[in-house]
Amino acid sequence: MAKRLHVILARAGVASRRQAEELIREGRVAVNGKVVVDPATQVVWGQDTIRVDNRLIDRLEPKVTVILNKPRGVVTTVSDPKGRPTTAELVRDIKARLFPVGRLDYHTEGLLILTNDGELAQYLQHPKYGIPKTYLAKVKGLPTAQAMKRIRCGVILNGKQTAPAKVRKIGTTGKNTWIEMTIREGRNRQVRRMWAAVGYPVLKLKRTRYGTIRLGNLKPGTYRRVTRREIEDIRKCIPR
Repeated sequence: MAKRLHVILARAGVASRRQAEELIREGRVAVNGKVVVDPATQVVWGQDTIRVDNRLIDRLEPKVTVILNKPRGVVTTVSDPKGRPTTAELVRDIKARLFPVGRLDYHTEGLLILTNDGELAQYLQHPKYGIPKTYLAKVKGLPTAQAMKRIRCGVILNGKQTAPAKVRKIGTTGKNTWIEMTIREGRNRQVRRMWAAVGYPVLKLKRTRYGTIRLGNLKPGTYRRVTRREIEDIRKCIPR
């Protein structure tokens, strides 16, 4: 049965659906010897010859999903031109080609999901599903009730209001405050930018939960495989 090319690439563990679309549009994918640039191109697995960067895609990898406790000072990428440590280096003993579900910036730590399951990645990071992500943030100062209300209701970033967020104070450390915050969007550096917009810059940021998956007591720089039960819990939430 014919399927869209970007779907096939995702199932083969090459990249997430969104990343596969980018690879195709960049002219890095060939079908039966011809470069294609339309992600919706119909192909038949096992019949059509597919190459990415001239590498033959001829098998479907077993699905592997892990959660990594990303430390600060690590880049969420496969390789970095500046020579900084990358998340790929922290899971290099896994033979499968894993790609991150979303990103954590260089200074943010915590839960990062890596997988070769393109359909799972598509669900977890697509904006229309609004998967909740929870963070623990240390902000500079003591936020007022008005500032907390603005965060809950949404602030304007680049001319567009953010969706409502759940936020509560955990405690204080001197003149700074620890906040637990849950958002359902994934804009670039969103948590940091939201708090900066209300006058309380983030000093430290850690993601502790992504959907139904929790970081728990996983040590920084280490990973664990997502359990079958966790995968089942995620899939139960996927719209059919």
